[in-house]
Amino acid sequence: MSTPIVNRYDFILVFDVKDGNPNGDPDAGNLPRVDAETGQGLVTDVCIKRKVRNFIQLTKSSEAGFDIFVKEKAILNQEIEKAYADCGIDLEKAPEDQADGKKRNKAGQGQGNEVARARDKMCEKFFDIRTFGAVMSTGANAGQVRGPVQLTFARSVDPIVTLEHAITRMAVATEAEAEKQSGDNRTMGRKNTVPYGLYVAYGFVSPALASQTGFSQEDLEILWTALRTMFDYDHSAARGLMSTQKLIIFKHDTALGNATASDLFQLVDIRKKDDVAVPRQFADYQVNIDTDKLPQGVTII
Repeated sequence: MSTPIVNRYDFILVFDVKDGNPNGDPDAGNLPRVDAETGQGLVTDVCIKRKVRNFIQLTKSSEAGFDIFVKEKAILNQEIEKAYADCGIDLEKAPEDQADGKKRNKAGQGQGNEVARARDKMCEKFFDIRTFGAVMSTGANAGQVRGPVQLTFARSVDPIVTLEHAITRMAVATEAEAEKQSGDNRTMGRKNTVPYGLYVAYGFVSPALASQTGFSQEDLEILWTALRTMFDYDHSAARGLMSTQKLIIFKHDTALGNATASDLFQLVDIRKKDDVAVPRQFADYQVNIDTDKLPQGVTII
């Protein structure tokens, strides 16, 4: 049995990177993303969701209802077609319920209430759809889902510095390259890292949208676990050392909420310590929460 979500949540995710590239920008030669005006580092919401998806795929893949829709090498339209098959809907024949139409308007594509049935089946099967939503209006067409969990870009507290490093590989890829180097066989490359950056992202959980996708209280607890530990399952040489340092959750007593998210986020002050010139670790920062101004009906987890 799944427990429906009856409370609104707003949360702050604080994570850091040391000697790594937290999110490369394909439009800038895969350099760390940066706000050109302020120099602050950026990590996209898509990047954070990818790490949550990877965590779920690694830890829950054997359990029903925890498959991942957007995953490596997936063919999305095939998954949508499987949802129709699981619902017993033959997309090559006329709809069984005449309320959905007396004939199939387009072979291989759902229509009427069939789309809603397929959409519900997709939400039931895939954790990332019922959490973040998805556009499934391609192929057989299972419509669109607006997810109850939404995230902003993460932005670094202070401006970041991107360092460029020359790296050497003691091998070449082809014989032609080896001949050019007279057997020296070296390949030069470049690597870009952020020495240290502390990033802050903001998130929101809507009970109203959760009821539409089937996102449950149990799903929410799994999401909190993923946000706390996802970097431990996502290490790579390119990303250096990344860690979740704080997950601050504001729980409202009601479904509509007892305060605006912006007012709650302003209660949290994250800044570099006065005696630190150049931060290189989380201990160089201080995190203060003004609990005295916490609105009635809101608790902090």
